[in-house]
Amino acid sequence: MANGGGGGGGSSGGGGGGGGSSLRMSSNIHANHLSLDASSSSSSSSSSSSSSSSSSSVHEPKMDALIIPVTMEVPCDSRGQRMWWAFLASSMVTFFGGLFIILLWRTLKYLWTVCCHCGGKTKEAQKINNGSSQADGTLKPVDEKEEAVAAEVGWMTSVKDWAGVMISAQTLTGRVLVVLVFALSIGALVIYFIDSSNPIESCQNFYKDFTLQIDMAFNVFFLLYFGLRFIAANDKLWFWLEVNSVVDFFTVPPVFVSVYLNRSWLGLRFLRALRLIQFSEILQFLNILKTSNSIKLVNLLSIFISTWLTAAGFIHLVENSGDPWENFQNNQALTYWECVYLLMVTMSTVGYGDVYAKTTLGRLFMVFFILGGLAMFASYVPEIIELIGNRKKYGGSYSAVSGRKHIVVCGHITLESVSNFLKDFLHKDRDDVNVEIVFLHNISPNLELEALFKRHFTQVEFYQGSVLNPHDLARVKIESADACLILANKYCADPDAEDASNIMRVISIKNYHPKIRIITQMLQYHNKAHLLNIPSWNWKEGDDAICLAELKLGFIAQSCLAQGLSTMLANLFSMRSFIKIEEDTWQKYYLEGVSNEMYTEYLSSAFVGLSFPTVCELCFVKLKLLMIAIEYKSANRESRSRKRILINPGNHLKIQEGTLGFFIASDAKEVKRAFFYCKACHDDITDPKRIKKCGCKRLIYFEDEQPSTLSPKKKQRNGGMRNSPNSSPKLMRHDPLLIPGNDQIDNMDSNVKKYDSTGMFHWCAPKEIEKVILTRSEAAMTVLSGHVVVCIFGDVSSALIGLRNLVMPLRASNFHYHELKHIVFVGSIEYLKREWETLHNFPKVSILPGTPLSRADLRAVNINLCDMCVILSANQNNIDDTSLQDKECILASLNIKSMQFDDSIGVLQANSQGFTPPGMDRSSPDNSPVHGMLRQPSITTGVNIPIITELVNDTNVQFLDQDDDDDPDTELYLTQPFACGTAFAVSVLDSLMSATYFNDNILTLIRTLVTGGATPELEALIAEENALRGGYSTPQTLANRDRCRVAQLALLDGPFADLGDGGCYGDLFCKALKTYNMLCFGIYRLRDAHLSTPSQCTKRYVITNPPYEFELVPTDLIFCLMQFDHNAGQSRASLSHSSHSSQSSSKKSSSVHSIPSTANRQNRPKSRESRDKQNATRMNRMGQAEKKWFTDEPDNAYPRNIQIKPMSTHMANQINQYKSTSSLIPPIREVEDEC
Repeated sequence: MANGGGGGGGSSGGGGGGGGSSLRMSSNIHANHLSLDASSSSSSSSSSSSSSSSSSSVHEPKMDALIIPVTMEVPCDSRGQRMWWAFLASSMVTFFGGLFIILLWRTLKYLWTVCCHCGGKTKEAQKINNGSSQADGTLKPVDEKEEAVAAEVGWMTSVKDWAGVMISAQTLTGRVLVVLVFALSIGALVIYFIDSSNPIESCQNFYKDFTLQIDMAFNVFFLLYFGLRFIAANDKLWFWLEVNSVVDFFTVPPVFVSVYLNRSWLGLRFLRALRLIQFSEILQFLNILKTSNSIKLVNLLSIFISTWLTAAGFIHLVENSGDPWENFQNNQALTYWECVYLLMVTMSTVGYGDVYAKTTLGRLFMVFFILGGLAMFASYVPEIIELIGNRKKYGGSYSAVSGRKHIVVCGHITLESVSNFLKDFLHKDRDDVNVEIVFLHNISPNLELEALFKRHFTQVEFYQGSVLNPHDLARVKIESADACLILANKYCADPDAEDASNIMRVISIKNYHPKIRIITQMLQYHNKAHLLNIPSWNWKEGDDAICLAELKLGFIAQSCLAQGLSTMLANLFSMRSFIKIEEDTWQKYYLEGVSNEMYTEYLSSAFVGLSFPTVCELCFVKLKLLMIAIEYKSANRESRSRKRILINPGNHLKIQEGTLGFFIASDAKEVKRAFFYCKACHDDITDPKRIKKCGCKRLIYFEDEQPSTLSPKKKQRNGGMRNSPNSSPKLMRHDPLLIPGNDQIDNMDSNVKKYDSTGMFHWCAPKEIEKVILTRSEAAMTVLSGHVVVCIFGDVSSALIGLRNLVMPLRASNFHYHELKHIVFVGSIEYLKREWETLHNFPKVSILPGTPLSRADLRAVNINLCDMCVILSANQNNIDDTSLQDKECILASLNIKSMQFDDSIGVLQANSQGFTPPGMDRSSPDNSPVHGMLRQPSITTGVNIPIITELVNDTNVQFLDQDDDDDPDTELYLTQPFACGTAFAVSVLDSLMSATYFNDNILTLIRTLVTGGATPELEALIAEENALRGGYSTPQTLANRDRCRVAQLALLDGPFADLGDGGCYGDLFCKALKTYNMLCFGIYRLRDAHLSTPSQCTKRYVITNPPYEFELVPTDLIFCLMQFDHNAGQSRASLSHSSHSSQSSSKKSSSVHSIPSTANRQNRPKSRESRDKQNATRMNRMGQAEKKWFTDEPDNAYPRNIQIKPMSTHMANQINQYKSTSSLIPPIREVEDEC
């Protein structure tokens, strides 16, 4: 043991003796590491006695410290002593010395302030005691001192402000300087990472070490920047204690020391990692980070990483150096990245144990770091993961595809709205739709909507964002989009708020890119006026507003004039696939018509010079196309650039070169026939499918000049003009023969205002609501017939539905005054008072306060004698349960259908006749009817009353008809109530969005047909005054009445009766067009007309555009577009004139379309003639009942109000006996109103 101990001592002594050899051995063994020269001695001393080890350690400490590698190239301390304390001392002296100076300066400044304050008080006292003269003498030097101090303060302030501007990020110079400092700090940190592979302290030559030179340049810049920060700091003490200042104290001075000593100490250079905390600020200065989530995520990451790297640097320093009190003998060789690994497993509480701290300083640091690091790891890491996980899945940017257009769809994005839109937009009948759809919404889609997007992933993309954010608009490339479509929430509880949201979307989009084409849905008609306030809103550039309330109520109003028309029009602008049914059922014919849509195409040059009826007949017979309107360019020089849409303009108009036609066809390819048709090449072709493009020069030239209209019409945005999509054009014939003649002009009373200022609607002076209110008893004593009953559910808190849009089409000026159907509103008077402001200028309007669920109220307004009963509700969107939204309308409909009425005298049944066109009723033998009337037993049950019910939820249509066999999952257009025209849902209007995008003229045409002919002037007036303004009758305003309208013709009687029994629809089409300029476009047929059963159902369904050879039946009603009758208004007509009233014996003037009686009329059953005589006899017995007739042009200039004339008991008994006969109805009396 002694020998062993001696050996150990000798070994130790050998290690300590011979300074030169020991130093060379140390440099050879530890050239690439921190010298661990005492490692062999420590291992030997473990076997020796503790006293010998202690003695060795005590007597020769300087030998263990000789660990600095020395070479001949690097001049260093020949003894190889460590100089780490010099580097650390430079930082500590700088920090504490500056801190001491700042505190000393503050102390002296405080004492000086106190002394000056006391001296100032003494001088003030002396000034008061010495008087004003002495004070003047002593103030001069004081003022000079104050001026000097002020000048000094001003100079210092200027320097301070300049320094503040230099280091702030508010200027470009400041931003560049801040970014440069951060970049150089990261560069210095990278140099530290490189040097960390070298020993902690080593001798280096500054002039030969490239990294040291770079680090020196960086720190010189940091020193200058520190000076700027110090000058700009308001509080020097807090600046001195900032983290960035502390980093500079412990990193900048050691660099200058290293140059002086020609040695390098890794030291505290790892503190440069704390600069990463400012990474988020730098990215914000560069405008890279803009969202709060991204800023928060970068903040968390930078704090976590900077803390991690800084702690790893400290462990690397102490573990490779050892504990000072252990004479640096307990060190271990760890690389920097091993320390990084150690800190991570420590923070995560895993602690594998493969790497651990051996030094006391390292272990003590780890104890405290675990407390803070574990808390940081436990809080920061989950939050970082959450932010990364919550990063928008649809937060990318759209990449435009070359040669492919894209549109942006925003607004109310739900599964229902998107599925309806895509089903119509991407329909196969649209030919090739090379348009990509980009949806933008601020809420991520649910699983169902996401699955829908995935099914259409080749043409649909979704991005999460808001159109109110310009950044999101840039993401979807709105500036290069072909259009932007905004969907509205049709089921919202507050329509005005929804419209306001969509208007704000329009403003945001137009503000970002004024030239973008926008098609938006609006819920309320009066909110359309706000779009006109947007400077860049321009309908000439393709901007359109689809008002759902206007179109919905317009469709319903047209059903009051021609029942079933709402269904037909809704099917025309909706894309439906053809469903073939072999069985001979009503669904077969209905679905054949459903497959028709509305298209536009330019007419071939072969049609130039022909009249519209001729071209229309040629297209129908030869091309199997139905043309209903054209886009006409006026020959007048003043309006040459303005194009107008003319619906069935008549034979006076000739087709021009480049005329655009509106067609009803099953697909777009069929419509091409009108463009390819050539008389020279296709005149003898009987199969329309063989009509293809030919090589005629004129056709080729025309094709080059006129592009196809199946694509979105960019041509109109390139300088062309079109009709306003927000209003219907003036559809009139500018034929001098149609302008009122001199006699008519001479008879005009310039003081009479019977039409609005545009001449498009009947007008009367505003009336107080009290003058049109009927009590139940008054309504019961006043037998109404041929009127329109509007059952409205609403109260004082309900949203307004805009009843003006329902009344305006029924008061269009292309009706004569006596043809206007009386409108009776049944509902809450509180709600109707709110709507009355928009209704008080329309004639023939009455109100019965009550409820549509009261049978007494319904009987009081003679609902069994009405032409149409409309059921509306303003409370539908106030219920969360969708299945209960239509409960009021459904209950009212079922209540009416279950009512029973007397069957004393036969009257015209609502479902068995058409709506009588003017001047074509069978009033006398001299005026033969064009419109035959069908006489059947009176309405004895409410089932036969014509009703149209508005629905919100499509699935609720199953509750309207209890006897149908519709599946609850059946689409709305396939259900029996919709096919019959007794139900209408606003959801069918969703198809107008895509239809308007592909052809903006379609919306204009639809609005023309359903609104009665609103003009831009009228809409501008309503936007200003919210009411119609009366105008004087002038030739110009009267000419506006000359426009087409929809009617229904019956085939049971009249000149078409010979075609009604087994005739062809094509023959009827040609005859009506040639003889009366009436354009037929559909049939309203009894549901069981194909059956031979004696008792048939009275329900009817719609057949759109039947083929030429389609067989007619006598009970058919024909939808037609008929011309305005100028002469029908010159006679007097009965108030009870309607399609439901039986034919009275009153005389009416002959119509311009009156024709001689046909042979078929002579073969009518004599029983019908006998019934006419019986009715006349009964009418004579009612002679004591006063009869009052309306004229189309009232003799007085004042509007009339309805008043009730009490009936005698005898008359009341007779009315009760013959209540079902309109011929025996005491008419409503109208007296002059002075309001």
